[in-house]
Amino acid sequence: MTKKQLAAEVISRLKDEYPEVKCALVYSKPHELLIATRLSAQCTDVRVNKVTPALFERFTSVDKFADAEVSEVEEYIKSCGLFHTKARDIVDMCCVLRDVHGGEVPDSIEELVKLPGVGRKTANLIVGDLYGKPAMVCDTHVIRLTNRLGLSTGTDAAKVEKQLRAIVPPEEGLMLCHRLVWHGRGVCAARNPKCAECVLSGICKAYKSDK
Repeated sequence: MTKKQLAAEVISRLKDEYPEVKCALVYSKPHELLIATRLSAQCTDVRVNKVTPALFERFTSVDKFADAEVSEVEEYIKSCGLFHTKARDIVDMCCVLRDVHGGEVPDSIEELVKLPGVGRKTANLIVGDLYGKPAMVCDTHVIRLTNRLGLSTGTDAAKVEKQLRAIVPPEEGLMLCHRLVWHGRGVCAARNPKCAECVLSGICKAYKSDK
């Protein structure tokens, strides 16, 4: 089985297992997804979703965030970890959104990665979820699972993204990543994966090598 064939089989099985999936971060405005994704670095989506309602109620627009005191933003996001850096990035990115992009979130990876605190993972999520463009969101779950499956090698997110883009149809990339995240949380955990319950075990390189 080639890697493209393996990718196609993984996509098919995960579609059957998780027919309805979406980004786990809760948001109602484009800039809120950008901010929530920044907060999710080294933090769970569950924790972020507990923090953002009060944060977004206090700062209701890009302009409000751009005008905010970093110290006040910090108070709302302390439980997310790395809150000093994240608060500064949030205020700075909203200043750029206001001053350079007219308050709108850019729709290209090239422009998004120019924003403070925004890397390719965040940029891919934004262009995929907000704008429906081809995207490959390589977070820790996606990297771990695609390595185990034999679809990718290494832990460098940019390199894994490039490997996956070469074998995954562009229109399937975003939803594959969402499904891999859900599967990684519920079944293929970093420690003690539930291989006996996994719909991918029969085609998983790591599982076969353990036999």
